Amino acid sequence: MSRVLATADDTIVVRSRGDAISFRLRRRSIVVAAALLLVVVACSALALSLGNYTVSLPDIVAALLGRSSDAVHTVVVEWRLPRVLGAALFGAALGISGAVFQSLTRNPLGSPDVIGFNMGSYSGVLIAMLFGASGYLMIAAGALVGGLATALAVYLLAYKGGVQGFRLIVVGIAVGAMLTSVNTWIMVKVDIDFAMRAAVWGAGTLNGVTWEQLGPALIVMAVLCVAASFITPRMRVLELGDETAAAQGLAVERSKLAMIVVGIGFTALVTAAAGPIAFIALAAPQLASRLTRSGTSVDLVTSALVGAALLSVSDIIAQHAIPGLSLPVGAVTVSIGGLYLVWLLARETKRR
Repeated sequence: MSRVLATADDTIVVRSRGDAISFRLRRRSIVVAAALLLVVVACSALALSLGNYTVSLPDIVAALLGRSSDAVHTVVVEWRLPRVLGAALFGAALGISGAVFQSLTRNPLGSPDVIGFNMGSYSGVLIAMLFGASGYLMIAAGALVGGLATALAVYLLAYKGGVQGFRLIVVGIAVGAMLTSVNTWIMVKVDIDFAMRAAVWGAGTLNGVTWEQLGPALIVMAVLCVAASFITPRMRVLELGDETAAAQGLAVERSKLAMIVVGIGFTALVTAAAGPIAFIALAAPQLASRLTRSGTSVDLVTSALVGAALLSVSDIIAQHAIPGLSLPVGAVTVSIGGLYLVWLLARETKRR
């Protein structure tokens, strides 16, 4: 049995019998998370209904329950549902990845796409494809190796008696620019068919997401979420500062390495299936912090829900904003994220 205790400071304390397990929840965070979950569900229902073949909400429910006609079942369950679930799953992964890296760097610009880790995963996938890799697991392995290799290079170049957030960001931007040149060189050297496929995929697209990819992706996501739950307490301590964290007995550099590996894992998960989708990881933790008024990026659940909502909305815009033309979802996130980045830079400049 557990006990739920309400406090006067907008906090709910949940304790098990004997106080073996105890944690705090803020009422505002619970309300925000519930609202975001409703947004994701509503976007998913809308995405399942829209298209050349419009499906009503009752027919969607019937198809999900296995009670619809074969035609409706094929459209809803076989064609549209993998993409809808992929948008929510990958958006959540990007939101968590962004929260991990922004907590690590203590900077709102500290996201895997800005630091260059996205580009490292993309390079890993391109190289794996050049050597004939096919299937989600092989592509995912290439993305993970590329991302980890990039992270290792950035970490070593930024290391100077420890890793500081600002130095990590600057070095990451430089390494990301170099990798962009490498990827361009690869695209120039390969045949035209490979280049076209890689260019479309490199823009970030959910067009190729199928049940075959979602199964392994869900397993990897579950493992990474367990790992993220273990590093969350360390993230909270590290946000107090390296010296304070070390004084409390935390192995600072090992904890940072663990955060990098977990963050790269979430990034590689998305890059392997949908390409390098930009700006979701940048915006989701900051929007989550503003919605919950927590003042911290260590809110992985809310960041995940914001990321899922952002990518779900972006994918609907990509598919249906221009009649007869389906855009890569990455093109929409770049457009929205570019405006957000300009606002964020202007805001940071005013603070200084």
